[in-house]
Amino acid sequence: MSERTNQDWLSDLQSESASYVDALEALRAHLERGVFYYLRHDRSDLSQLPDEDIRQMAQDFVQDALIKILDSLETFRGESKFTTWASKIAARVAISELRRVRYKDYSLEHLTAEGEIMPDLASLGVTPEGSPHPENYAEQQEILHMLKDAFENALTDRQRTALSAYIFDGVPVEEIARRMDTNRNALYKLVHDGRLKLKHYMEDQGLSLEYLLSLFG
Repeated sequence: MSERTNQDWLSDLQSESASYVDALEALRAHLERGVFYYLRHDRSDLSQLPDEDIRQMAQDFVQDALIKILDSLETFRGESKFTTWASKIAARVAISELRRVRYKDYSLEHLTAEGEIMPDLASLGVTPEGSPHPENYAEQQEILHMLKDAFENALTDRQRTALSAYIFDGVPVEEIARRMDTNRNALYKLVHDGRLKLKHYMEDQGLSLEYLLSLFG
């Protein structure tokens, strides 16, 4: 991996030039080595799996982690090496994904031009009977409808398709890229740009990320 300073990482990963691809590939390789080591040596529950399966899991986890890292670049404060900061994000993703244990039978068949390209966001809300905070139900439903409007009005068709598959269906990045006939790097940018659009759209409505998290936490 090329030697880069913290500022080099930030500049390259925020650029529109070839240095973006080089930095992304270097970071991917670095994170995959670390996640593979964690899965192979620190997870006794995976000890029976062959290296090939562990390597595929590491690649899947890192693909998801890279999107989170690109989305969070502005939060990096330089208090540690950039690769250390990124590795912590990748570790959290790996631990979270291991809990979900969802690796097979993904499909984007419902993401067609003729059909619905995203689930009904209102269905993601809790019901009054099942909600731990029933007093928030009406507000939650209002916010969910606003999010649906944001998806329909703020995003391009391809951004809606990619974000719906990634956020709501949990489809791995590699599979989304294959179904959308694109490559991983282009998909990372597509998802990243789409999430920024959603964030800005909701902020324009007076809703911060912190508020949304508190409402649905």
